Amino acid sequence: MKVETRHSLSVKLLRLVLLWALLAGMLLSLAQIFVDLRAVRANLVRDANQILAMFHDPASQAIFSLDRETASQVIEGLFAHPAVQQATIGHPDEAPLASRTRPRQPVFYQYLTDPLFGVQQSFSIPLHGRAPYDNYYGELQLSLDTTHYGERFLRNALIILVTGLLRALVMAAVVYLLYHILLTRPLGRIIEHIGFINPDRPGKMMVPMLPGQEKNELGLLTRKINQLLDSIERNRSGRREAEASLLHLSRHDQLTGLPNRSLMLEQLSRVLSDAHRRQRNAAVLCCGLDDFKTINEKFSYQVGDQALIAVAERLQAHSGRLSSVARLGGDQFALIVADVEPWEVAELAQQILNELSLPLMLDGHSITLQATIGITLFPDDGMDPGKLLQKAEQTMMLAKARSRNRFQFYIASVDTEMRMRRELAAGLREALANNQFHLVYQPQISLRDKRVTGVEALLRWHHPERGMVPPDLFIPLAEQSGAIIAIGEWVLDQACLQLREWQHKGLPDLRMSVNLSTVQLHHPDLCDMVTRTLDRYALARHSLDLEVTETGLMEDIDAAARHLHQLKATGVRIALDDFGTGYSSLSYLRRLPLDKIKIDKSFTGDLPADEDDRNIVRVIIQLGRNLKMEVIAEGVESAEQEAYLQDEGCDEVQGYFYSRPLSAPDLWVWMRNYQQALASETQ
Repeated sequence: MKVETRHSLSVKLLRLVLLWALLAGMLLSLAQIFVDLRAVRANLVRDANQILAMFHDPASQAIFSLDRETASQVIEGLFAHPAVQQATIGHPDEAPLASRTRPRQPVFYQYLTDPLFGVQQSFSIPLHGRAPYDNYYGELQLSLDTTHYGERFLRNALIILVTGLLRALVMAAVVYLLYHILLTRPLGRIIEHIGFINPDRPGKMMVPMLPGQEKNELGLLTRKINQLLDSIERNRSGRREAEASLLHLSRHDQLTGLPNRSLMLEQLSRVLSDAHRRQRNAAVLCCGLDDFKTINEKFSYQVGDQALIAVAERLQAHSGRLSSVARLGGDQFALIVADVEPWEVAELAQQILNELSLPLMLDGHSITLQATIGITLFPDDGMDPGKLLQKAEQTMMLAKARSRNRFQFYIASVDTEMRMRRELAAGLREALANNQFHLVYQPQISLRDKRVTGVEALLRWHHPERGMVPPDLFIPLAEQSGAIIAIGEWVLDQACLQLREWQHKGLPDLRMSVNLSTVQLHHPDLCDMVTRTLDRYALARHSLDLEVTETGLMEDIDAAARHLHQLKATGVRIALDDFGTGYSSLSYLRRLPLDKIKIDKSFTGDLPADEDDRNIVRVIIQLGRNLKMEVIAEGVESAEQEAYLQDEGCDEVQGYFYSRPLSAPDLWVWMRNYQQALASETQ
């Protein structure tokens, strides 16, 4: 809080002092200039009289003797003075014995000096003979140019005027500084401290007493201000505490201290608004305790209240993951989760159920609680906060009617999917140990000579109850749980073991392609694991192709590039899988140490009929050729697709046109038959 400069007391004082000081300085300077004007005029007369007195005798001698030469010399001597404009020696009634006139030189300031001193000043002195002949012979006349004296006068007047004004300015500045130091600056500091005072808490920051001002008016002002602030603070604090207490009671549960239904709906509205703006998900969980009425009946209402407080504390333990925890009333609680996926909500709900089922020691009694949770999702189940909460409560009541100690989603299909994901995630932990995984292989064919150049290892999971589980379902679950590290190491080991067997059987140039997940790519032990596996089976480094997906790389392109360069340094080959399906810029390809790019099957499925797919495939092949990378197309299912890709210059292909993914024994039979058929065609 600052006063505008133009309204400052110091500035107003400076204006007044400066005005009067300038007026006073101007008047005093003018008075001194007037005195100096009179002195210059007197000096002009004095100089003329001195000149006439100096040349009186030579002029008298010359006119007495009528000596024109001497008279001329006298005249020349007079003109040695710069102010002499005209000089004459002679009798007034006769022609002059000697005379001379010097033309006046115009100067720019003569318009100022002529009115003050005249254009010129004329003087004369009579010439008499020597005693005893004291006769009158004539006069010595002299005219002085006033500009010579006017210049000096103007110079002195300017100096007087400037020094007078400067003295006035200095005096004004001194007065201003004294006033500013003694009054306005201390006032400004007091105002500045007042500006920092929080209007809501005025008594928490007092105005400090300025040094040296304790006993004067400023010190008294400071003390009165602080007394006023303290009084305001006491009054406001009392009122604020009363208002806060009333507001808290109206918006919070008195027993647990959690937000009540009205406050929870306000918080939910803000969470949903933010989720809608950011295009994210949110969830509402309604948690109801099972058979809580029996707790009150078996023990007491006091024990029941303690149990509710303990439940609230256990729910609040998850506050790092929750946006809000509220008590809706009775034995029902509500939880808000922002920026969450359905499977994460399911994990959180199960974790809460597990924690609530742990025994409680209350008033000497061991009490075990169970709960049922209803779940609604934003935006799938609704956009309105009240409707989402209502649906969560209805889902919770419905789940209680069917069975208890469980969670249930509002939409049955989502509930079923979440349960299936939980079961699969739990089964993944045991799948590797129980030998439920196996590999199948799909051959990769060179379009140049139609030879089998490599195979791609593909992971399959045969669940003991659900049968074959699609990879696009269990691979994300393995990545989320971290199980993909152990699974990926097993896949690489089995693929390299099989590659060594095939190479020893007569395919020494065969390469193996193994898919690499994003989690594996960022694992610090990846390079060592790859080199250990290759060395274990005595395989050449270039015989292994590691395939990484484009979308996985784009999550952190800098880190991905760093890890791929480390992998490349081991000697293995790097392939970019599903090229064209992500959001990457083609400029990133120059930063990545890629040996091969793989055209996704979504672009080859409609070849060669679809013009857009033809153009995309043509551009990708040309791009690979320009970057000196091999190009392989997957999903080839017809001779027409093969012919088109071959004409465009694609290096390799794979797909059902050649073979479906097969087990290792079946693929070995297929490769022998394929080689025999290829040999027959070449003959």
